[in-house]
Amino acid sequence: MTFRSKAFEIAQGRVAPSLTPPAEKITDLYGSNTFSDDVMKTLLSAEAYTKISNAIRSGSTIDREVADEVSAAMKSWAVSKGATHYTHWFQPLTGTTAEKHDSFFDLTMDGKAVEKFKGSALVQQEPDASSFPSGGLRATFEARGYTGWDPSSPAFLMDNGAGGKTLCIPSVFISYTGEALDYKAPLLKSLVMLDKAATSVCQFFNRDVDKVTPTLGIEQEYFLVDKALYYARPDLLMAGRTVFGHSPARGQQLDDHYFGSISPRVNAFMVDFEFEALKLGIPVRTRHNEVAPGQFECAPTFEEVNLAIDHNALLMDLMQKVGDKHNFQVLFHEKPFAGINGSGKHNNWSLSTDTGINLLAPTSKPKENLRFLTFLMNVVKAVHDHADLLRASISSAGNEHRLGANEAPPSIVSVFLGNELTNMLEELVNKGEITLEKGENFYYKLGITRIPNLQRDNTDRNRTSPFCFTGNKFEYRAVGSSQNSASPMIVLNTIVANQLLEFKREMDERLAAGEEKKVATVEILKRYFTESKNILFEGNGYSEEWLEEAKRRGLSNIRETYDALHAYITEPTITVFERMGVLTSRELHARYEIELENYVKKLQIESRVIGDLALNHIVSTVVKYQFKLAQTARSLTDLEMLEEAAPIKEIIKDISTHIVIIKKLVHEMTEQRKTANNIEDLFERAKMYGSEVKGFFEEIRYHVDKLELLIDDEDWPLAKYREMLFLE
Repeated sequence: MTFRSKAFEIAQGRVAPSLTPPAEKITDLYGSNTFSDDVMKTLLSAEAYTKISNAIRSGSTIDREVADEVSAAMKSWAVSKGATHYTHWFQPLTGTTAEKHDSFFDLTMDGKAVEKFKGSALVQQEPDASSFPSGGLRATFEARGYTGWDPSSPAFLMDNGAGGKTLCIPSVFISYTGEALDYKAPLLKSLVMLDKAATSVCQFFNRDVDKVTPTLGIEQEYFLVDKALYYARPDLLMAGRTVFGHSPARGQQLDDHYFGSISPRVNAFMVDFEFEALKLGIPVRTRHNEVAPGQFECAPTFEEVNLAIDHNALLMDLMQKVGDKHNFQVLFHEKPFAGINGSGKHNNWSLSTDTGINLLAPTSKPKENLRFLTFLMNVVKAVHDHADLLRASISSAGNEHRLGANEAPPSIVSVFLGNELTNMLEELVNKGEITLEKGENFYYKLGITRIPNLQRDNTDRNRTSPFCFTGNKFEYRAVGSSQNSASPMIVLNTIVANQLLEFKREMDERLAAGEEKKVATVEILKRYFTESKNILFEGNGYSEEWLEEAKRRGLSNIRETYDALHAYITEPTITVFERMGVLTSRELHARYEIELENYVKKLQIESRVIGDLALNHIVSTVVKYQFKLAQTARSLTDLEMLEEAAPIKEIIKDISTHIVIIKKLVHEMTEQRKTANNIEDLFERAKMYGSEVKGFFEEIRYHVDKLELLIDDEDWPLAKYREMLFLE
């Protein structure tokens, strides 16, 4: 029995583990492992609680005395729940999370053991900054960096799995010289600027608004593969995706997996990680089968953007840990399997005021609709003016496989508003009037009396649009499933804040000149619509016709990651980010370099995996099988059974042809990789990897996948798609 056969046998023998639901209601379970507002209110003095609340709400500074009281309360709470260590939990530019655990254990001067956690340890830790990506901001010998407590994101307890828990403190990560080395620091800055800009624009319509909070709901797609089969695929283990694998006879063509019945084993995994997520304050609500076999999705309730991104990063880590208990490997790669849908991370973004208003929700009141249109058009204008930057924010080696592949939004950034909103804006430009009123709800008349009336939304949904309006929010669908959502949200928050401040400047000038407020607002919005309408598209973003239409409109179609990333270091980008105080020119150049380096390393790894698998797994196995065929053909020939031997000889020839081509292509790919590695200019190196080295991947795959069809099933060394995707 081959290793693959044994792995498949183990996988098929798995059964859904029995789960004991928690005794509490899930609402009681929610946040039980977080240092929540209720916990703080119970454990802190009234003065300290007020200061912490003000810091979270308005960003005021927390003094060390208050930090000492919070740290004491936090330690007491954590230890009472079984914690032995604490860590600053942060999000470096690796795309994953990071943590360094320190024990509460300490010794006094007379040698007695005590549990200690000072305010200084809560506020700041010192990880090695030179060991994380810095894009040149830190040299190898410049090791010092700092993590700093973010009080706006609750501390939480993470089960270590082998006994004991760790108190995790969400934190920013900066260099010794103060530059941001993570996603959270610039995200927090962008949120502050968006709050200020949006609040200032709200003042034109409602002076009661003192704060605007961007909200986010992140839909997370993923694949599940049995752990045994995962380890039988070195490419999945090393590169996160299958570099070889012939499509099974049945894939997703029957559309029977989407929203289908969830298998007991998968459901047990989902229930388990949802319970654990709820304990950590992650408000998961939705679970379902996705389009591709073996693919699933979960989604939370909307939260403040910073918290939503922390929770998504934590959820991905949690899913891997819980998956391990269920003998599953969770795959977050954007395209782990060829020929079927890849995975995204749909970011549903909106703006809410402290008075309870969603600024992106239309109403039936003309004044409120003018406010809605103002924020809607400012978002559209920001996306239009910085489309290439928004495209750069979701660029990666993994997402490159997915974007535009008739399953995901194309690499052309367009905005979908829906016919009704688009027509309304046309009316605004042509007549200077807003004709849309929400009015009475529209219901479908089904003609089936037992079915309640179904209400129709004011806009359709367009799954082919990368940036679409869905009734009261914008959905950025192009984000990759493995990506930290902070990257696109930093960009979106910053460009919208910049645009809203520009709108305010224009309004102030017009009002100072004596223009009436409504007239001034409408005139500015009319111009914005005229300047931005070429980015609006209502049709099929997957179609060839759209590619031609977008080209006529002058919209960018940046297919390659190495080209897309350049938008980070253009003059307009640097100007906006520095004006908003979110990222400096130096920090932007550093991130550009980090992303290019990451792109090169991912393709380098994939190239090496392809070469190793092709020569040391596939070809070596195929040669042994070919030898068995040759012996059979020789025996038949010796028996003068020439007609029976002929097809076997043809198979031997076909195998030989594929082997020769594979060896030739692997050699040429390796030589191109060596050439690319010697290129000093990072962009040129990335370009050669993306255009030359990567160009061999599909060619080699074609011939390997052909061999999969020729080799006896028992002899094939790699777990096959039908085994991995249709596992119950």
